[in-house]
Amino acid sequence: MEEAKATPKLSQFEINPAQEPPSLSFNLVKFDEPEQEKTPFFKPQARRRRSDTWIISVFVIIHIGTFFATMFVNDCWRNSHRDCSLQTFGRLSFQPLSENPLLGPSASTLDEMGALRQTLLRDNHQIWRLFTCPWLHAGVIHLVINLGCIIFVGIYLEQEFGPLRTGTIYILSAFVGSLVSALFIRNIPAVGSSGALFGLLGAMLSGLIRNWNLYNDKFAAITLLFFISMINFAIGLLPYVDNFSSIGGFISGFLLGFILLFTPQISRVPHNKAGLYEYKVKTSDKLKQKLDRPILRSVSLLLFGLVLVGCLVPVLRGININQYCKWCRYADCVPFERWSCNDIVANCETMVSDSQLTLTCVGNGNFRVFPYTNISQGRIKDLCTLLCS
Repeated sequence: MEEAKATPKLSQFEINPAQEPPSLSFNLVKFDEPEQEKTPFFKPQARRRRSDTWIISVFVIIHIGTFFATMFVNDCWRNSHRDCSLQTFGRLSFQPLSENPLLGPSASTLDEMGALRQTLLRDNHQIWRLFTCPWLHAGVIHLVINLGCIIFVGIYLEQEFGPLRTGTIYILSAFVGSLVSALFIRNIPAVGSSGALFGLLGAMLSGLIRNWNLYNDKFAAITLLFFISMINFAIGLLPYVDNFSSIGGFISGFLLGFILLFTPQISRVPHNKAGLYEYKVKTSDKLKQKLDRPILRSVSLLLFGLVLVGCLVPVLRGININQYCKWCRYADCVPFERWSCNDIVANCETMVSDSQLTLTCVGNGNFRVFPYTNISQGRIKDLCTLLCS
């Protein structure tokens, strides 16, 4: 009887180990879940990969330093005899809003610092202005919005693809933007600092399109890029900010993105946390195989070369597309009652008497009397343009 009773206990002991496989099966299901998880296009700040972003920092410092140098040269407090906006800034105060609605320097100061102008670039052959105008800003409003967007977009690209490729896109887009701006140049100063920003935006868009199947929240990312572009394009409708440089920079950056942004720096981080563009879980070999498309890069390189040569040759020959497109100027500056977009060659008569200066526009007869006579020729030109416009 005792042996008969022990047999059931032995059978129970043999059955118990058979209950372990369900827990093993549960662990297998749990292991496979991360492969189906999708991550957003832009990574939150806390999860963003930390790395050096020195090239964008250098560009931002150059822009800020150039703007302070421009305002120092402008010296509204002395040259405009305290007829300035925000006079508490003293020498760094801004020109009146009727003269510069972006809170910035005068037109003559922008010319002195290297802005594009038809009479200076085409007639005087000052080609060096193609390299200086991308570093200038029309005013503090333009500076803050432009640099804020450059920091946001540029840091993402530099963290993902490195400083060399990001810096190359930045510089080449800025130069192509200057060339396109020169094709539509008018007789008013034009700064093209937005060309580099739009180059970064174009590169980010091409990177998204090239790797479309690897990203999540793609349409939200496109909406954000469109919003940034529209804000900066709207700023370009004000005087001195050139929208054609933005168009040229965007085209350039879009093509360069297909050429240069082909292998993100994903080896330093887990596959599901790869930086600017967050990926689904993939092996590095499959990812490189998917991103490496030499035909697409070759075609993009050919198109970029055609754009570069197609803009450089007409600029060197002095071709101005505005002569064939009368409405193109409205894509660059929209006239308003508070400012003027006219590019007329102003001509004024000057009369000095009893410590007063009288300027009279020859074209429309408008005149103005100023209670001072110590004024520079550049400032006289600015005031004459305001009277004649």
